[in-house]
Amino acid sequence: MMEIPLALSLEQEFSLKTYEQQVKGLNQDQAQGLLLEVLRQLMIKENVIKHLIAQIES
Repeated sequence: MMEIPLALSLEQEFSLKTYEQQVKGLNQDQAQGLLLEVLRQLMIKENVIKHLIAQIES
């Protein structure tokens, strides 16, 4: 069985801290817009992964 890494790498931790500092300066409308954009990008990423898996399986 494949073990899935759930921890962030050091580079990802640094990137997260950088984003955290940037987000603190946003107002509510900007933060909501950013959240929606991040969710949209995660959905696209999910679609790409599903497509790639389907390509491998066929």
